[in-house]
Amino acid sequence: MRHQKKTIKLGRTADHRKALLANQVCSLIEHQRIKTTLAKAKAVRPLAEKMVTLGKKGSIHARRTALATLRQKTLVKKLFDDIAPRSTERNGGYTRIVKLGQRKSESAPMAFIEWVDAAFVEEKPAEEKKAKRKEAEPNAKLKQPAPKPEELAAKEEEPTPPPTEEPKLKKRKWFGRKSGE
Repeated sequence: MRHQKKTIKLGRTADHRKALLANQVCSLIEHQRIKTTLAKAKAVRPLAEKMVTLGKKGSIHARRTALATLRQKTLVKKLFDDIAPRSTERNGGYTRIVKLGQRKSESAPMAFIEWVDAAFVEEKPAEEKKAKRKEAEPNAKLKQPAPKPEELAAKEEEPTPPPTEEPKLKKRKWFGRKSGE
């Protein structure tokens, strides 16, 4: 029986699991929100909250403990300087898991894990991105200098080369078809 064995194993060895969870927490610190499977999000949550608790303590020992787990100095600095001070009034529950539905390929349940008090920018819909591209194209055309009439006349006088013969189509090995058909 599995009574009081709460480690979520995720089908990995202990070292692989520790590295995975540390990388997930680092990504969460860096991006403020990550999209992952629901099982991984539930496994990441306790570690992320322990890191914030260390960040709230702010001592050298806490910083070294966080560095031993996360292994990235820049992200430990961001944790202690940006993320932990935002959560000083909270007694826990620094992260939120938002269920997203199932992944198309294998129907794995997906979720966002994010900081509760994060200020992140929402992604813009694809329609707006396409509209910006369409606007950018005419501007690019306008930036090109218009050809002078002398250059146009010079281009018109140049004779066009005679058309080359079309290459013969190779016969494929299968079914006797030609490659152009």
